[in-house]
Amino acid sequence: MRSRPLLPLIGALFALYIIWGSTYFAISIGVESWPPFMMAGVRFLFAGVLLLGFLLATGHKLPARRPMLNAALIGVLLLAVGNGFVTVAEHQHVPSGIAAVMVATVPLFTLCFSRFFGIATRKLEWLGIAIGLVGIILLNSGGNLNGNPWGAVLILIGSISWAFGSVYGSRIELPSGMMAGAIEMLTAGIVLMAASLLTGEKLTAMPTLSGFLAVGYLAIFGSLIAINAYMYLIRNVAPAVATSYAYVNPVVAVLLGTGFGGEHLSAVEWLALGVIIFAVVLVTLGKYLFPARASATPCKDLK
Repeated sequence: MRSRPLLPLIGALFALYIIWGSTYFAISIGVESWPPFMMAGVRFLFAGVLLLGFLLATGHKLPARRPMLNAALIGVLLLAVGNGFVTVAEHQHVPSGIAAVMVATVPLFTLCFSRFFGIATRKLEWLGIAIGLVGIILLNSGGNLNGNPWGAVLILIGSISWAFGSVYGSRIELPSGMMAGAIEMLTAGIVLMAASLLTGEKLTAMPTLSGFLAVGYLAIFGSLIAINAYMYLIRNVAPAVATSYAYVNPVVAVLLGTGFGGEHLSAVEWLALGVIIFAVVLVTLGKYLFPARASATPCKDLK
C-alpha cells in the first residue's frame, strides 16, 4: 500500500485534536449570550444547509428514503442529544474542561454497546471500563460537578447517546460520503430548534459579537471541517489513530478553559482527568499495545 501524503494527515489530526478540543471552550463563550438549544440548533442548521447545498450544487443526489431516515436518526442521537445536552450543561455553568473530560468517556460506553451488539471484546478493555468508572466517580465526588448534578446527568446522557449512535450507525445503511453528515447536521438543527421552541427559549437581547463568532466557529470549524477531517482519517489511517482525539480533546479543553476562561480544577478533578484518559487509552489502544496471544493449533500431517 502506498504511503499517504503526510501534510493532509497532519492537517486532519490537527483538526480533530485542536478544533474539536476547542469547541467546548467556544460553546462556553456562546452560551453566555445564546439560549443553549437555540445556539446548538443554529450551529447545526447552518452547517447542514451549507453542506447539503454544496453537495446538491456539485451534482450529488439525495439518497434513498431508508438511508436518509437512518442518517436522520443518527443525527438525533449524536448531535441533537449528544452535543445538545453538553451545550445545555455548559449553559448550566459546567466548566468547558470538565464537560470535555466527561465526554471522553464515550469510548467506554461504546465498548459496552459493542458487546450488546455481539462485537467481540477483551478483558483488557473491560479493565479500562472499570478504571473509567473510577474516574467518573472521582470527577463527581468534589469540585465543579459536585454542586451541579443536573449538568453531570445531562453530559452523561449525551455521552451514552453519542456512544450508542456511533455503534448503531456502523451497523445500518447510511448515505455515502459527506451526504450522511449533511443530513445528520440538518436533522439535528431542526430537532434542536424545535426543542428551543418547546422549552420556551427566547433571545432577551441580541447575542454579542463573541456569541456570533462562537456559533460561526462551531458551525464552520467544529462541524464542517472537523467532521470531514474525521471522515478522511477513518479512510486512511488505523482506527486507533483516527479515534485518538478522544483522549487529546479533554487536555486541549482543560488547557483552554483554565488558561483563557478563568476555570479552575481541584486536585481531585485533575486526578480524575488522568484516570479517565488512561482508561480511554486502554480501551482504544489496548489491543495494539498489548496484542492478544495467538493460540497454538496442532499441525496436521500433510498427505
